[in-house]
Amino acid sequence: MLKITRLETFVIGDGPTIDPDQGGVEPLACLRVHTDDGLVGLSEVFRVPPGVVQATVGAPDTHFGRLLIGQTISHPERLWQHMWDSLIHTNRRGWQIIILGALDVALWDIYGQSLGQPVWQLLGGVQRGPFQTHSESRTSSVVPYCTLVSDTWGDEAMIAQQTERAVRLQELGYRAFKVEPMMSSPRHVVEMARRVRQAIGPDATLMVDVGYLFNDVPTVARICRELEELDIFFLETPFPVDSPEPYARLAELTSIPLAMGEHGVTRWEFQEMIERGRVSVAQPYMTTCGGLTEAKRIVDQSVSRGALVCPGNWSTQILGAASVHLAAYSPVTPFIEYAPAEVFDSPLRRELQQAGLPVKNGEIPFPNSAGIGYQLPAELIQRFSIGDRR
Repeated sequence: MLKITRLETFVIGDGPTIDPDQGGVEPLACLRVHTDDGLVGLSEVFRVPPGVVQATVGAPDTHFGRLLIGQTISHPERLWQHMWDSLIHTNRRGWQIIILGALDVALWDIYGQSLGQPVWQLLGGVQRGPFQTHSESRTSSVVPYCTLVSDTWGDEAMIAQQTERAVRLQELGYRAFKVEPMMSSPRHVVEMARRVRQAIGPDATLMVDVGYLFNDVPTVARICRELEELDIFFLETPFPVDSPEPYARLAELTSIPLAMGEHGVTRWEFQEMIERGRVSVAQPYMTTCGGLTEAKRIVDQSVSRGALVCPGNWSTQILGAASVHLAAYSPVTPFIEYAPAEVFDSPLRRELQQAGLPVKNGEIPFPNSAGIGYQLPAELIQRFSIGDRR
């Protein structure tokens, strides 16, 4: 059986002159798991300070090095449990779970390579019945929705730029879009959605993300009454996610599905928001939630509770490749989030997208290569490297 021999970390990014809030790639820790027969698994660690990753993943005397180096890869879930059990007296949320999740994705990558199969087949294959398959629940491809941001917030320039970007992406074949009227007034939130809906037409899918903008239910309820006329697929994070109660109250007042999950860790946080908060669209990041192992559990519990799972990804297509594998398995995933490099000023984002799973006619075909199927060029790492590799 395969044994883990080495853990490697490195940091890439666009550099200080390109703004992450405008689509640039902030310093991003990536990791590789090496095995005794030469197989290597890759993942990224979004939104964890790179120094934390480098301090805890690496040599045998680091936290995760002690747990994994020398271990046999009999199945990724066994190693997930091994790492999870080690946290029982430390931190069962936060950075440790996100790093655990990234290691889990890399282990699934190795596991698929060792068996010569794509990871989605090892998760269970396509779980869609013949009577539940339609244009938004495909059996051979995944549909990305494009997340749009702007250079300014809360004004006419924000609305105009995001609308223009939606039109440009639609011309390139994309068919689903999420606008982000963050730091905006209620009037600008509604106007943004109205303008983009008018621009992309009635057949494209439209989502709205206000980024935890509000605290009171009545204000958002008034916004939703106007948004309901625009066929909004979901409204993302109208409130902070520290309490499920505002979400539950709003769910009683609108027909628009409520979504959350970009920073959610473990299935239990998602379960609480679905059950108590009446959130009907879960958005786990494949590493942040605790890895593909935990994301699969989130799908399974969402199915039994009647919720959708639309994996989040305001990061790169290293993470996006893992999202595709979960979506291929999931019967409740019509879309995955996608940060389209075509409309952002980020050289690194463009090259990572080019190296990733291709979008064809607005869809990402299920990958056939073994493992996750993302190949990160060594030359790219050298050009965009930040700091030392460990």
